[in-house]
Amino acid sequence: MDETSSEPTERIMSPEREGQPVYGQIRPSGRMVLKVLLALGIVGPLFYVATDILVATQWEGYSYTDQTVSELFAIGAPTRPLAVSLMLTYGALAIAFGVGVWMSAGEKRALRVVTVALIGKEVLGSVATLFAPIHLREALAAGEGSLTDTWHGVLTFGGALCYLLAMGFGATAFGKRFRLYSIATMLILVVFGVLTGLDQHQLEANLPTP
Repeated sequence: MDETSSEPTERIMSPEREGQPVYGQIRPSGRMVLKVLLALGIVGPLFYVATDILVATQWEGYSYTDQTVSELFAIGAPTRPLAVSLMLTYGALAIAFGVGVWMSAGEKRALRVVTVALIGKEVLGSVATLFAPIHLREALAAGEGSLTDTWHGVLTFGGALCYLLAMGFGATAFGKRFRLYSIATMLILVVFGVLTGLDQHQLEANLPTP
């Protein structure tokens, strides 16, 4: 009898190749969990977009072109309770995706950095949502802003840096096409981040921020 036939069925199914994901080292049940976690990398962003659309429909007069997403859960916003619960749900989905990336990273240190950055971004975002929301632009124009507005900006900037870090290290982990895609995405994030920052004074003056 082949001596390998007596090995436990839960034994590692195939040896790990250096620098490759560890799918072969995960039990069948674990592989299913891993697939679900990685699928959240698609489900999460779709949920985020759907959340923004749903919450915005609950605020009569909200403008997609003139207002920011942060205003949906701002202090005094009529949509804050709903927006906070849905944003935290999105954060949980994104963190679960990060766990899936960590599980599949194997010996790829770059993917472990990606995981830490992704989870760090969502932690910062959740803290900003719960404890550092901005005030509505009408309140800012009336001089009613507070430290939460400042911290919201700091945490948002920190989250953007985490995203850039994740994309930068992720670009080194896969092929040329994914690298080019990552670089293009990073450039888009930087450009629109700068444009958003330039509109900050208009937000504080209760002017449109298209």
